[in-house]
Amino acid sequence: MEQQQLNLGIGTRLQHTQYGPGVIVGVKYAVYLISFIHHGIKEIEKTDPQLDEIIAENVTAEVETVSETEKSLLKILRLWGGITEKVPLGDKWTGGALLLQPADPALKPKEIPVEVFFHKIVMLRDRLRVLEQQINAHKKLSDEDKINLQQYITRIYGSLTTFNVLFKEKEHWFVGEKGAKED
Repeated sequence: MEQQQLNLGIGTRLQHTQYGPGVIVGVKYAVYLISFIHHGIKEIEKTDPQLDEIIAENVTAEVETVSETEKSLLKILRLWGGITEKVPLGDKWTGGALLLQPADPALKPKEIPVEVFFHKIVMLRDRLRVLEQQINAHKKLSDEDKINLQQYITRIYGSLTTFNVLFKEKEHWFVGEKGAKED
């Protein structure tokens, strides 16, 4: 009863029930190394029932080497750089507007639909997450440099917590230093 299991290759896009969208960046004997957009790189067993293939790439019966993984990771980060997750706006804000009123009554106020403003906030959050992944995968930065940059990004998240009121679900909120320590 010998069955050869084919490996999904580096670059395969996947969806995981717990971790969301991700891309295979490495293949080992029994696990895939998957870079998840919102959770970083995780080792996931090939037989994990929470894993669904979206777009298969480089399907093979062989295990990839580390150098191939490194090359593919850079390609994947470039490909996924513009992808944004569908994040729901809080119901009470749907159809609402953001009004920017100048102190000078002679000047006209600026009205922005909340949906447009919210989309910009979500894009900002997603780009910060990609920046985090690029920092963590950078070959020339020392571990100390990576930690310092990561702490700076955490402080940026903390500065953005004011906008959490717009999100429908708490899991999408910005979390700064205080929230990170509570985990």
